[in-house]
Amino acid sequence: MASDVELAAMRQAITLSSFGLGTTSPNPPVGCVILDRHGATVGVGYHRRKGEAHAEVNALSAAGDAARGGTAVVTLEPCNHIGVTPACRQELINAGITRVVISVIDPTSRGDGGAAVLTDYGIDVEINVLPDETLTVLGPWLAATRRRRPYLTWAYALGKQDSQPVNNQLAADLRSRTDLVLSDKALEEGVPGGHAPEHFTLPDDLSADLRPWLSACYAVGSRTILAVGTRHSGALHGNLDCIDEVVVAVEKAPPTDDLAAGIVGLTPAGFVLADISPGSTGVRVRLRRPTPSP
Repeated sequence: MASDVELAAMRQAITLSSFGLGTTSPNPPVGCVILDRHGATVGVGYHRRKGEAHAEVNALSAAGDAARGGTAVVTLEPCNHIGVTPACRQELINAGITRVVISVIDPTSRGDGGAAVLTDYGIDVEINVLPDETLTVLGPWLAATRRRRPYLTWAYALGKQDSQPVNNQLAADLRSRTDLVLSDKALEEGVPGGHAPEHFTLPDDLSADLRPWLSACYAVGSRTILAVGTRHSGALHGNLDCIDEVVVAVEKAPPTDDLAAGIVGLTPAGFVLADISPGSTGVRVRLRRPTPSP
């Protein structure tokens, strides 16, 4: 069973993994913490984008010789294949790591998977450590990978106020964790220039059916998309089963019957209330579909 030190390190690794949101696709956002043989943190790292070092390699580089005999705490199972970068399970073996604590198993693992190879090599491996907490960052990538279409969030303003400034603010606040932003303006990267151009391409703007467009976005590297405003509301309303998360900015209003009439349909079928964030002019309501277990 993971120790309290390892659980704390996993939460640190989850936080680190979030630094890669909006830039790692088509790779997953992953974080890693290296503990020495005495349980002290000696190295941390995260994956920034495809083609660059993975989280484990960055953490091992920071730890240096102190990693030998230590523990690697990582949010996603170390990869088991040589692609653009070396196989992370081999990097852990070469560094002399004796224990690996993993939160979520990688559904894209090649062969028996990195965890199995590490175990066969004699390294102590523990899996399923804080998976629900890891899914706060990794969940959209996992959902996209399993379905082969991006995780889609729709954000819009609801109320009597001018919606365009509110929609612009929603886009500004939410874009850094997504690959693509689909708004009243041109389709663009969530983090401008954030992805490796050799592994990620902007698709054509949505002008036809949503489903084939999402498949095309996935094919060119996108795993998360933010749609803002009502420009494409027809396609979105007609395919609610393709939407994974809804963020609604609701204007604050007097407690009258008019308010109730204004928020009818705020919670479409299949969505659950995930969060409410009050602000000076209203609240943001976040609805999501339940995330499948890893």
